[in-house]
Amino acid sequence: MTDDLVHKQIMKVIYAGFGIRFVSFIIDLLILFGIHSLLLKPIFAFTQIDKQKLWIDYFSVAHLLDALIFYLYFVLMTKFFRQTLGKMICNIRVERDDRLALTWKDVLFREWIGRIISGTFGNLPYLVTLFTVKHKGIHDYFADTVVIR
Repeated sequence: MTDDLVHKQIMKVIYAGFGIRFVSFIIDLLILFGIHSLLLKPIFAFTQIDKQKLWIDYFSVAHLLDALIFYLYFVLMTKFFRQTLGKMICNIRVERDDRLALTWKDVLFREWIGRIISGTFGNLPYLVTLFTVKHKGIHDYFADTVVIR
């Protein structure tokens, strides 16, 4: 009985919950907004390239460049540092469940495919972290990863 209680207490300390993960994501979005404002807005202002599109607005140059920066930021930061700047500030990081080094496959499934699928469902799959033992999101299940403190 006490072993189960101790195990549950340790798990609360190790695995990052929904709140801290949400805060780190908001910080990352603010950083990405800054990158967009510093890099893309001046280019758009001088070239008017953001008005160009393929068929529909969703495939505009502006939207495609925003998506490219968004996914590159999450993929590259997670692969090389195991955390984004938001996660660094919140002192959490991404690890594989077995604690081996993250592979490109792990990172691409978590940060690219997982985010696309979650975004398709209005980001509601992120709420799964509230109800799972290790606070794993759907994207964590795809890549067999966890977020730890």
